[in-house]
Amino acid sequence: MSWWKQWTWPSRLRSKGIIGMNRRNIRYIGRYNDRRLYPLVDDKLKTKLLAQSHGITTPALIGTVETQFGVKHIGNILKGHQGFVIKPAKGSGGKGILVIEQVSDANDFIKPSGVRLSLTDVERHVSNILSGLYSLGGSPDVAVIETLINFDESLMAYTYEGVPDIRVIIFNGYPVMAMMRLSTAASDGKANLHQGAVGVGLDMASGCALRGVQFDRPCTHHPDTGHDLASLVVPQWETLLNLAASCYEMTGLGYLGTDMVLDRQHGPMLLELNARPGLAIQMTNGEGLRRRLDLIERQPSGVSPEKRVAFAQYHFARRSELLDSTDTPPASA
Repeated sequence: MSWWKQWTWPSRLRSKGIIGMNRRNIRYIGRYNDRRLYPLVDDKLKTKLLAQSHGITTPALIGTVETQFGVKHIGNILKGHQGFVIKPAKGSGGKGILVIEQVSDANDFIKPSGVRLSLTDVERHVSNILSGLYSLGGSPDVAVIETLINFDESLMAYTYEGVPDIRVIIFNGYPVMAMMRLSTAASDGKANLHQGAVGVGLDMASGCALRGVQFDRPCTHHPDTGHDLASLVVPQWETLLNLAASCYEMTGLGYLGTDMVLDRQHGPMLLELNARPGLAIQMTNGEGLRRRLDLIERQPSGVSPEKRVAFAQYHFARRSELLDSTDTPPASA
């Protein structure tokens, strides 16, 4: 019987260590995330500025638009930039993100799909962001304009018209589970699982693919490129985990979703943070979070990010047959 069919009954879900939204919200988010810290991650502009102050690499900031009056100046802000991303500072779920891959000689703004937008189209999109069309709760927002990410060439065969990102769940500073999200035609080039992106669970020890899922169903090959997902390996994996783990000190949040990207020039970069990360990562990994979270709750505080990463790589390795039985786990402090 296939692994996803084995999770039909609640008792089987519990035996797999699957946690639901109620447990996530009460046991982990409610207990370990101080609500006064939420603005640090709910506002992408604040996250970016905070990351810069902590020496954590993020996509470069081109500019911001904060008022409707400023919309008419968007052309000047974008002048000279051949690729960029416009996003709502308080958006969620990938909504309101506009990716422009190049600007034509006729001043058309070209999306990865090939669709062309005029400057008026871009201005309208920015105006919609400011009005709160994409923000949490519909509150007035700020448009953040960033440089386009030139993602690592080794990942090109695994994605379609979009930048793949890596979600790492961080609990009390320890990376506990990870997946890569691959954009597809169905997701309109966005790395959003609910819109049809492919999620690939990753081995914590190596960054190698474990299994793929699209629309809650197993997926062995990318639906658009046809590339075998089993061959996926995330480059600079340990560096990426150390960067993700350090977001614990940066934000003070105990239960955190870190979204990372791999730039071919700058390496691992922080894209954004989430104080309420979703639970689909359990499906992509074929394993629940509970046992890992239980183990981390028993660990002492005051451990460096590097030792926390080493601990997680040892204890949460899915390819344990590659570890010599005489290995001893790294010290937790």
